[in-house]
Amino acid sequence: MEQKRTVLVVEDEKSIVDILRFNLEKEGYAVLTAYDGESGLEQAINGGADLILLDVMLPKMDGFTLLRHLRGANNATPVLMLTARDQVGDRVEGLDCGADYYLTKPFEPQELLACIRALTRRQPELHSSDVLSFGDLKLDKSTFALNCQERSVRLSRKEYDMMELLMRNRDMVITKETLLLKIWGYESDAEDNNVEVYISFLRKKLEHLHSQVKIKTIRMVGYCLSTPET
Repeated sequence: MEQKRTVLVVEDEKSIVDILRFNLEKEGYAVLTAYDGESGLEQAINGGADLILLDVMLPKMDGFTLLRHLRGANNATPVLMLTARDQVGDRVEGLDCGADYYLTKPFEPQELLACIRALTRRQPELHSSDVLSFGDLKLDKSTFALNCQERSVRLSRKEYDMMELLMRNRDMVITKETLLLKIWGYESDAEDNNVEVYISFLRKKLEHLHSQVKIKTIRMVGYCLSTPET
């Protein structure tokens, strides 16, 4: 018998928690709950959840702070942020903190469940200790960490997927269409600028790492990794 996946819901509004619990349990998920940031962080660090639904506005500790602490503890559990704040700055902050996806309230249950399925689909891979290498970079599949010498940054799920694809196809130029298909999927309404945004995120993290590896733009074609020797 297949083991149930467990979702930790960190949300302070009981009515929303009840709705989320109903829809998740209906789909066969086990549900854990926390009504403030501090207890949410404690449960998240203690483990047991395959995915975390995290509200931004929480008592005792906001969602962004919780997420920073969680990623600082090298916890790579996928996090789907839920918020009524539909500002670009909020979404960027959430992604920079280590969120894997950002869903704005109100949302349809089907959309939420589709996001959860997408984020948990590759969970078995997270427990692999494989490390991909290219130039002075090492990409750790178990923690989503991108390492260069003594420096390290944690990647979001889509940043990780994009970097993994580039590193596995190091001798090829990856088109925008391929990145959209592989990372966002057939049914996504993502556009070319989604790829450009995440390429920009990765370039900033490579700069932070002081890596010699660069993401090279091949005009009208796509992207590839390069080193000073290539």
